[in-house]
Amino acid sequence: MIYLYNRSLKMSKSNGGGSNLYRDPLPHYKFVRTLGIGAFGKVKLAVHTLTGLNVAIKILDRESINNLDADKVRREINIMKRLSHPHIVRLFEVIDTQSKVYVVMEHMDLGELYDYVTLRVRLDEDKARHFFQQIISGIEYCHRHKVVHRDLKPENLLMDAKHNVKIADFGLGNITLDGHFLKTFCGTLNYAAPELMCKKLYAGPEVDVWSCGIILYALLCGRVPFEDANMSCLFAKVQKGVYPVSPHLSKSALDLISRILVVDPMKRISIPEIRQHPWFRENLPLYIASPSTDALSKTEKVDMDVLKEMIKLGFDIREVIGSLQNNLQNEATVTYRMLQHTRSPGPGCMDHLQTFLQTASPVESNWKLGFKSRASPRETMMSILKVFQSLNVRWKEIRQYNMKCMWLPPLSMQSRSTTGTDCRSGDTVKFEIQLYKASATIYVLDLQQLSGPPFLFLEVCYAFQAMVT
Repeated sequence: MIYLYNRSLKMSKSNGGGSNLYRDPLPHYKFVRTLGIGAFGKVKLAVHTLTGLNVAIKILDRESINNLDADKVRREINIMKRLSHPHIVRLFEVIDTQSKVYVVMEHMDLGELYDYVTLRVRLDEDKARHFFQQIISGIEYCHRHKVVHRDLKPENLLMDAKHNVKIADFGLGNITLDGHFLKTFCGTLNYAAPELMCKKLYAGPEVDVWSCGIILYALLCGRVPFEDANMSCLFAKVQKGVYPVSPHLSKSALDLISRILVVDPMKRISIPEIRQHPWFRENLPLYIASPSTDALSKTEKVDMDVLKEMIKLGFDIREVIGSLQNNLQNEATVTYRMLQHTRSPGPGCMDHLQTFLQTASPVESNWKLGFKSRASPRETMMSILKVFQSLNVRWKEIRQYNMKCMWLPPLSMQSRSTTGTDCRSGDTVKFEIQLYKASATIYVLDLQQLSGPPFLFLEVCYAFQAMVT
């Protein structure tokens, strides 16, 4: 969920009369230095003053952008709005003014993967596998959200300070529709699939898979499999699908590359099949291997710890939650996203279930929150029921470690409900609790709202948290 501002410059007269003043379109950012200069403007490193997070701000000059380029920029922004994944560069906000467009994105400390590989000539299989697993995880997420990149190459893969790779530059990306085919030839010749070069119709994901195969080969061999200074010769080599085999590669790596670099897209390996390949699965991080990872990243979640940080910064928690629920465009939502980004477990996290149960979703009708416990299941449930009893929560056991609960708040609290009325039946909060085993020593209690005002559900959760922590 990204928030598009329209902060048109507002002109006003000063007290002295005559001079024009304008409102700063970026009041919460402090520029540090210029990172690069492009055809449409500059990219600057900046600090978000409320959170201290470093960001990259692409400053686009409206006068330098023609209609065709404007469509490309608009499409790229619309695509990035759909995506939120550990291996895709995050878009935080877009600020639109009369003369410029400011695109605020995640800053990647180590730059392009291309430069990293060039300095090392080639990578060992373990390191290449680490990057390839992350690339596949990110592009699989794109495809599940109907997005094809169409220009995957090491120059468009950026690295953070922890040597994790993230997909960037969706300028040639597109949205796919079931039953519809694409026909635009785009991308970089050395990484483009044969069907693209032949200007054939294509569904989309298969051309990204081909590019991933080229990238894998380049990581392992220090060069692309198909290269020639003459475009016609390069085209012929790609169409034949014959490339030099490096003797230093393992049989498993060669097998995976041979299954990806198949000229016929119908016979080319798919991403689910890549996931099952022995070479890919070796040392596969749990957060990439887990089928639940994709489902988790589809849903925007409210992190209770982030909300606490928002309170420390002076934000009203009810306004923050209301803004998130209603997808409002304000500084609270952007600050929340940035704090969430800095706190996110990110690559390497081994316990995404725990993260999921600690969050709540404003997108869905049901709110979920969670609390951790290192006590035994029986001791945990006994403590929970004692707290519920003190809060006047009623419960009914459904199965072991699973109960349906009902809470009727005091009249003084009901007056703060979203309806503004004093209707006791409408203010009754019903929720369900379930205890999960998140790891060998940690259990997580999941609280899921069934009915009632969401703010009152948060009230009982806060009251519960205050008594168990």
